Amino acid sequence: MLLTVLSCDFFKKTDEQIPIARVNESYLFYDDIKDLVSDGTSKGDSTLVVQNFINRWATQQLLVDGAILNLSEQKQEAFNKLVNQYKNDLYTKAYIEALVKRSIDTIVNKEEAQDYYDSNKEVFKLNEELLKFRYIHVDENIINYEKIKEKFKRYNDEDKKELDSISIQFKSYSLNDSIWIKLTQIVDKIPVVTSENKNQLLKKSNFIQLKDSLGVYLMQINDVLLRNDNAPLEYVKPTIDQIVINNRKLELIRELEKDITKDAIKNKQFEIYD
Repeated sequence: MLLTVLSCDFFKKTDEQIPIARVNESYLFYDDIKDLVSDGTSKGDSTLVVQNFINRWATQQLLVDGAILNLSEQKQEAFNKLVNQYKNDLYTKAYIEALVKRSIDTIVNKEEAQDYYDSNKEVFKLNEELLKFRYIHVDENIINYEKIKEKFKRYNDEDKKELDSISIQFKSYSLNDSIWIKLTQIVDKIPVVTSENKNQLLKKSNFIQLKDSLGVYLMQINDVLLRNDNAPLEYVKPTIDQIVINNRKLELIRELEKDITKDAIKNKQFEIYD
């Protein structure tokens, strides 16, 4: 029986069309299954994989043959048109994507992003609160706690450097207060911030000191944006970049389609007969 030898040793390269199964006038060839089984697969597993594939192929082929016998010619013609259209769509999509990838400019400069943002500002409304803030979590008994607190609140250039240099002493910290961060991320990251006290973080220029059993959290809120406020450009720029690039793609596709048709007419590849 054929399947008893369809182990990993059987799958050797051949140029011959070797039939291994038949359903009516349709044949399944060795080339159709030779890559089914990876190297190192046991003989038993190889046989099972191949047997299952052959059975699925046979079932599908029997159904197709049954459909051809029982469906009207009109229905079959409609299906064939759909198959051809799907094939054409696959080919054209792959070709256009290759052309676009070769030609598209994927860099969106600040001026272009700003122009799009200014023209569509109402679209970019926040659905959650954003903050610019910094925090450190330290043991309340840490040496020079009051000095650290003073530097953290004042936070001039010298303070920034010094706090950064001793940050290894902090339990956790984030000193980059120039970027926007979601309030939900702060609640998730900082255990002492809860749904009950999180509104304390929504006051601009607010200094907060919260304690838990592990130490004290010093937090400084520099800026706050609330729900339905306009989202800042730097926060939505990745989205704007994608929108601008997608618009470029659409425009490039339109130009490519026009150029392809023009070139075909010029080279007499495309003619419309009266």
